Amino acid sequence: MSKDSHIDRDLDLSNANRGVWLVKVPKYVANRWEKAPSDMEVGKLKISKSGQKAQVSLTLSSAILNLSEPGEESIPKDHRLDVSKVTQQTLGVFSHVIPTQTDAVIPETEKLYMEGKIVQKLECRPYADNCYMKLKLESIRKASLPTRKVKQLDKIVTSYKPVSDHKNNIEDKERKKAEGKKTRDDKDAVLEMLFAAFEKHQYYNIRDLVKITKQPITYLKEILKEVCNYNLKNPHKNMWELKPEYRHYKQPEVSDEKKDSQSDDD
Repeated sequence: MSKDSHIDRDLDLSNANRGVWLVKVPKYVANRWEKAPSDMEVGKLKISKSGQKAQVSLTLSSAILNLSEPGEESIPKDHRLDVSKVTQQTLGVFSHVIPTQTDAVIPETEKLYMEGKIVQKLECRPYADNCYMKLKLESIRKASLPTRKVKQLDKIVTSYKPVSDHKNNIEDKERKKAEGKKTRDDKDAVLEMLFAAFEKHQYYNIRDLVKITKQPITYLKEILKEVCNYNLKNPHKNMWELKPEYRHYKQPEVSDEKKDSQSDDD
């Protein structure tokens, strides 16, 4: 989102001091709750104290248990909730209300609310009864099913034959083989080619020198180390240049007019 399209909105903090619970439920419970209509009772929470620690349990409603699809395993009804306190963290719950389109003269704006601060985390766990064991067994069975199956065809299927290797790959392999079989020329002949190249340009990378000399890269590097320096710093990083004792660059030709003017000055 760009800065121009960003709109500052007020945050309603009237419930900022309200303590709320963050509850993690099993996937099968979440799926049932998503299917349930907004006015349906989904379950009952029971809190009982045994000593200083509170015991929290969740019982799903009969309406939620009956939302199963044909062939779907039944889910456990009773669950326990393990409670843990939130330490070294500040977590909050926020809501974003988008108004529906109305014909009002003054349209409602979007509203942001802080619903409360998370004070406890709870993890919903089922009891290991026969119902849960059947559900777990069914989930393991489904996970073990292969994603692909062999299917016997009763008619001819027109399809393209698979290609063992594509044309571009074959050409690339042939080019690499040809480069690998480059014969080593005489060292003096390679040096002549290098000196001729460095008369045109002061700096070269290794790829350009391989193209110019048509020599194996390992052999070429051996020769370059004798007569060239390898730059490790900018602005000519990873480039080769002749050592000072081998530099004999051509001087730019002086025109006849300049020669005449120089002779007149003399």
